[in-house]
Amino acid sequence: MAHLLGAEQVSLEFPTKKVFDSITVGVNEGDRIGIVGRNGDGKSTLLKLLSKRMQPDDGRITHRGNITFGLLDQSDVIDPGLTIAQSVVGETPEYEWAGNAKVRDVIGGLLNDLDWQKQVGELSGGQRRRVALAKLLVQDLDIVMLDEPTNHLDIEGVAWLAQHLKTRWSNNAGGLIVVTHDRWFLDEVCNLTWEVHDGVIEPFEGGYAAYILQRNERDRSAAASESRRQNLMRKELAWLRRGAPARTTKPKFRMDAAAELIANEPEPRDRVALSKLATQRLGKDVLDIEDMSYSIGDRELLHDITWRLGPGDRVGLVGVNGAGKTTLLKLIQGTLQQNSGVIKRGKTVNIATLSQEVRELDEFANERIFSLIAREKAFFVVDKKEVGIGQLVEQLGFTQAQLQTPIGELSGGQKRRLQFLRLLFGEPNVLILDEPTNDLDTDILAAMEDLLDGWPGTLIVVSHDRYLLERVTDNQYALLGDGRLRHLTGGVDQYLELRKHSLSAGAKPAAAAAPAKNETPRLTGAALRDAEKNLARLNRALEKLATDEAKLHEQMAAHDSSDYAGLAEMAAKQAEYNGKRETLELEWLETSELLQGK
Repeated sequence: MAHLLGAEQVSLEFPTKKVFDSITVGVNEGDRIGIVGRNGDGKSTLLKLLSKRMQPDDGRITHRGNITFGLLDQSDVIDPGLTIAQSVVGETPEYEWAGNAKVRDVIGGLLNDLDWQKQVGELSGGQRRRVALAKLLVQDLDIVMLDEPTNHLDIEGVAWLAQHLKTRWSNNAGGLIVVTHDRWFLDEVCNLTWEVHDGVIEPFEGGYAAYILQRNERDRSAAASESRRQNLMRKELAWLRRGAPARTTKPKFRMDAAAELIANEPEPRDRVALSKLATQRLGKDVLDIEDMSYSIGDRELLHDITWRLGPGDRVGLVGVNGAGKTTLLKLIQGTLQQNSGVIKRGKTVNIATLSQEVRELDEFANERIFSLIAREKAFFVVDKKEVGIGQLVEQLGFTQAQLQTPIGELSGGQKRRLQFLRLLFGEPNVLILDEPTNDLDTDILAAMEDLLDGWPGTLIVVSHDRYLLERVTDNQYALLGDGRLRHLTGGVDQYLELRKHSLSAGAKPAAAAAPAKNETPRLTGAALRDAEKNLARLNRALEKLATDEAKLHEQMAAHDSSDYAGLAEMAAKQAEYNGKRETLELEWLETSELLQGK
């Protein structure tokens, strides 16, 4: 394979830290490299060195002659006075770029919801980031370098980007170097992993799952003293071996090599024990939402939602931007009032929320981490065991020296970790995590998941991080933009299929292109009336199914746990309901698409 670029004996030192010490790496055609490592260890700096945006102190960066490359940097700024169109395609005539399938795909995948003539200065930070990514991807490049490209993308956007990068070049052409904490994305796209740590770069074959296996073997063979870290990775590896759908269907390495390592490793969570503990702390009633609706002005954001969460339930919530995820969380917390319906919270419920912002720490800007923690808590209970706060703080990546750092001087990721710790200190029994992966590296995410494994309470997670959702939640629900909440029996894959199905017949054209004719068949007369009647019938059927499910859940909660035959019968009934719901939802989507073109 032809060499594209590389670093030879490169060293770099900042005034307070040696970042790289004589590193040598190379990128060949066909390489799809994921870069992982702790925050602050030099991942973004490595991209700047390889792209020659930064010069090393020693050594040299080599590029093959005439290669073209582009870098999406976290600090890249687009001229706010330009329109989206000018930023992405410049002055290229429309007939030229509109005839390019790759350009159309990028615009449709990243910018479909934006006004093509809107100025960049009027966009949100996340929208500007998408414009910058689109600007890079529409170019013909030999090498694409991306620094946290999945930030500000929803689950659909991440899935689109993964598919785009997998098909952008032929297997033995082009090169990709990506820094990301999105572990699903790493596994889906990358065939090599570079771990940046302690001034060196260590290469591994394969994506994230392969990296975890090889890193575990490396640490074990070296008789590392980091027993806690190894236990974490064994638990992670056991989960990868048993449960991740994206890996069991098309594994990227032989998991047989891991069989001995994880043979005696239990499931990450003892669900029965945790459920008992949660019931003791919460009672049987946690959250009951019945026929709840919420409107903003003339727009009904949430429509007739019925949702019941019991003690120990772990649920993930996904949905398109603007579908009402954050609004639903606020209604659950009681900071918003519904327009109709009932929201009933159990008497002992104590809700804590990890919000997307970290402003809760602003008032402690001049205080040091240690003094804040010491004042708030002496120990914490994890998995029925008392854990000292020092041990908990270390588990989430704070060194003893960092404990003396003023909170106002912490990085975004450090503030996020401290924010999470303070939530746990309050010992809530209902925990809401709203995009918890922001600014966290893969090691810290694994540590957070390990803590949650032993946490006995009800958990609600809103995240675009597919790996996290599959790892810490047992059921997923979706808001598809029509105001209704749907249970995803098939998980995130089902959500993506539902979204794809709902958009396929009358997909909104890219904002850049001239409005296309809607290809949805136009209904008239009796056909129109029949479709409207069928949609009403399906709505009634879905509502009845939700009611029947709610009754079944109440029966299961009250049922004698020693009556295995009765519980098995109820489980079979739930499976029957799941199948009915999937059939009804698909028919509902097909009928609603027909009515869109009426």
